[in-house]
Amino acid sequence: MVSILKLDAAAARAAIPQLADILVDAVAHGASVNFMAGFSPAEAARFWQGQMEAIEAGGRVLLVAEAGGRIVGTVVVTFAPQPNGPHRAEIGKMLVHSGARRQGIGSALLQAAEDAVRASGRTLAHLDTQTGSAGEALYRAHGWIEYGVMPGHSFTPDGTLASATFFYKQVGP
Repeated sequence: MVSILKLDAAAARAAIPQLADILVDAVAHGASVNFMAGFSPAEAARFWQGQMEAIEAGGRVLLVAEAGGRIVGTVVVTFAPQPNGPHRAEIGKMLVHSGARRQGIGSALLQAAEDAVRASGRTLAHLDTQTGSAGEALYRAHGWIEYGVMPGHSFTPDGTLASATFFYKQVGP
């Protein structure tokens, strides 16, 4: 049984070791999520620690999937801070631990992220993912609309240059 939870800053701080484990696992399994091979748990913990200020300020929401008392997935919703973008949010760090994949957790996290965008009063969500990835298939299956592919966008953890596919979804009126 998987539960999707919104973590406040205190709960997120307490969960940093588990969040770091998921991020290290994602990179070790080839996910192009900003980090390179050899990414350490300490580096992952620093990344998550860096998210806390925005979570506390309400500019970012951290959702996690929990199963058996452990966090097995994450997604971050970041609200556009620009005065001309009060209707936008970005979805990021959509991760499911390799030992918990293919169980619908990604779908549940994505739905929760869309719900968080909608609940904030925002109507447009966007994200990017490595072209050809499982994430790309997930977003397409959930009605996200591709608006472009950027060749050579970023390196995969093993140093291979990869394209990114960009998506958006209207989640409100």
